[in-house]
Amino acid sequence: MLNTTVMNLINALVLIAMGSWAYFEIGSPTALIPVGFGIILLLCYKGVKNENKTIAHVAVLLTLVILVSLAGMRLPKSIEQGGVGLYRVLVMVVTSALSMVYFIKSFIEARKNRQ
Repeated sequence: MLNTTVMNLINALVLIAMGSWAYFEIGSPTALIPVGFGIILLLCYKGVKNENKTIAHVAVLLTLVILVSLAGMRLPKSIEQGGVGLYRVLVMVVTSALSMVYFIKSFIEARKNRQ
């Protein structure tokens, strides 16, 4: 079942896989940016799973930054260029957006449970 922890893990693995694929295909070091974000999100996995608020907020911030970067800067370029690169970017945008949705839902639920 999907939850915040699993969605964060999926997003991290997708960022690592798609960024690595892009790097090996085109050789541009900027393709490693999602890989770096994915590795850091992977390192946040245990903290997110244990409901550590600080680590969860770091993971949310990183997810938001990569989502905005991918959707705002990379996606328009990929749409122009087309090809497989567009699909890689779309997959990363979708998993990052879903991850954000799950984080927001978990924060709302945590706030309700506190009250």
